[in-house]
Amino acid sequence: MDSLSVTIEYTVMALKLTILWVNSRIFYDVLAAMAADWKEVTSNEVHIMTNKAILSRRFSNVIIGLHSVAVCCFGIEVLASHPDDVNGVETPVRAFTLKLQLPSRCNESPLYEVVLCLEFFYQLISSCVSGVLNSLLITLILHTSGQIEILCDELKDISSEKKNQQLNLSMKALIGKHQRIITFSNKIERIFSYIALVQFLTSILLTCCIGFTLITSFSTMQDSDTIDSAALIKAIVFYMAATVEAFIFCFCGEYLSAKSKMIGDAAYKSIWYDFKPDESKFVLLIILRSQRRLTITAGKIMDLSLEGFTSIIKASASYVSVLHAVY
Repeated sequence: MDSLSVTIEYTVMALKLTILWVNSRIFYDVLAAMAADWKEVTSNEVHIMTNKAILSRRFSNVIIGLHSVAVCCFGIEVLASHPDDVNGVETPVRAFTLKLQLPSRCNESPLYEVVLCLEFFYQLISSCVSGVLNSLLITLILHTSGQIEILCDELKDISSEKKNQQLNLSMKALIGKHQRIITFSNKIERIFSYIALVQFLTSILLTCCIGFTLITSFSTMQDSDTIDSAALIKAIVFYMAATVEAFIFCFCGEYLSAKSKMIGDAAYKSIWYDFKPDESKFVLLIILRSQRRLTITAGKIMDLSLEGFTSIIKASASYVSVLHAVY
């Protein structure tokens, strides 16, 4: 089960990178749009954009740090293990962080330490890549939410005292900004839709494997009255990292949907009732377009939400109980 969990995690990472590479042109467009938003930002909008950037950096540090801690916990079990002398042979049998079939001479020093370091750095780089992909999604969603907040503030600041031509230009600019937000969100959806689908399909399997490992570890403790603390810590931290990874995707979808509703509310709370009929139609257009929520889907099958995350946890718990009963 331990090896299967690691294999699933690395396979998911490879699939995510492949999907991102296939959508590289869309990804470049998204980065260009973000750069354009920062160039066009006004002095009043800098505060919102800066806060979102700081928040995304903090989230990124926490996510990448959690993945790195999970890798370090893999090394705890190896450091806590003791080499066994098989049949009096001088070459001991030593544990590695990854279950690999290696020549017997790899158990000898200094080759053993070299292989162990290579495995550790490989796992560390892989975990950082997974953390960066998750942090990328959070950064894009927070940037979108910042643009939505700026749009809402501009809608609330619309004044009927402006001249007819100035008001029309302002409303057209707001409609154009709203369209850019919709386009930006759709590009995020195109990039992360199938990444989220892969994450959804594998999260249940990965959670089942790790959960089953935890249950069997507890059962072994009760039978033998011994605690393999290193293996237990490794499984718990790895389970937390896998759960947080699924939660990030669901939370981002929920957060984006909640923020998109704010556009219609802000347009409705504006002083549209003081406008002329030909001017208020612009506000009506924004309200109508904001009724279609912005969200992220899992392969265009279902919307990512906190409700979807609870469904994953429930399904995983059910499958783990079945595995435990069969075992």
